Amino acid sequence: MARFSDSIFNTPFPEPSALVGFSQNRLIRDAENRDEDTLGKAVEDPSALFYIFSRGTVLINKGENPGAVFDLETVKQFGGELAKAVLLGVTEDGAPRIAVPAKIDAETLGEPWKLYDYRSLLYSSSVSEDDVGAIAQGGSILYWHAVNKHCSKCGSPSVAHIGGYRRDCPSCDHKIFPRTDPVVIMLAVKDNKCLMGRSPHFPEGWYSTLAGFVEPGETIEDAVRRETFEESGIKIKRVNYFASQPWPFPHSLMIGVHCEAVSEDITFQDNELEDCRWFTREDVKLMIADQHPKGWKCPPSRAIAHSLIKAWVG
Repeated sequence: MARFSDSIFNTPFPEPSALVGFSQNRLIRDAENRDEDTLGKAVEDPSALFYIFSRGTVLINKGENPGAVFDLETVKQFGGELAKAVLLGVTEDGAPRIAVPAKIDAETLGEPWKLYDYRSLLYSSSVSEDDVGAIAQGGSILYWHAVNKHCSKCGSPSVAHIGGYRRDCPSCDHKIFPRTDPVVIMLAVKDNKCLMGRSPHFPEGWYSTLAGFVEPGETIEDAVRRETFEESGIKIKRVNYFASQPWPFPHSLMIGVHCEAVSEDITFQDNELEDCRWFTREDVKLMIADQHPKGWKCPPSRAIAHSLIKAWVG
């Protein structure tokens, strides 16, 4: 007779979440055990390395030794604002990794330097998977700091504390913590077909899974049902969790699921989707291989949408 724990943990390891972009972040954060001296000590640590951010982009060295982490001298060279730095965590051997904002003009950058936006970085081979994950963390939290300069309770200026993992209001003692917005992303399936749509901003021929933010007072499952119906008119019954993906646009967590469609007639709003339709497994296999005769394509491999689609195809 199977044990209860066997049925609970009848899942693959590493889990599918480990195979998507931005997921390979192995830093030890330990934010609860920080104090007001933690960041200063980390900056002065000889083993510390820094990620340098500028207006939603990150600095990359494209030279003979390409990479995204730099020493303190390089941070100062590019005008890094150490007063606004965030301690992301430490490596397994205790070396700090720190995110630093700077104001860099992309037009004046010479070789071997280049600024990458996060989406371009996701599909680039210039940076290690570990660094891509840490960059997603750093980009999200620096954005959070940029939009939380004032207390949400009394309006007074707030101040960063514990290495950038909290902001405090000196006027009313309100403590503000980094936020993550949950987003459901779902592949609805029925018999031998799956539901995908395309937004007006998608590349030509590209279709993807539907997605939407989880609203207050709503379960993940209900968010899947609501968003699918709102976007396509398709009703959903069962929902099966598949994987998640950190998504620094600006600070979301994509919660990927497969869901069971119990209706077939599609009705979609023109203001959200340009098209929405059912695709057979044969269609999707050709789309993944970029060989569909109609030019239809799936999202690229590091997106959780791709993983959802590929898992369904089998």
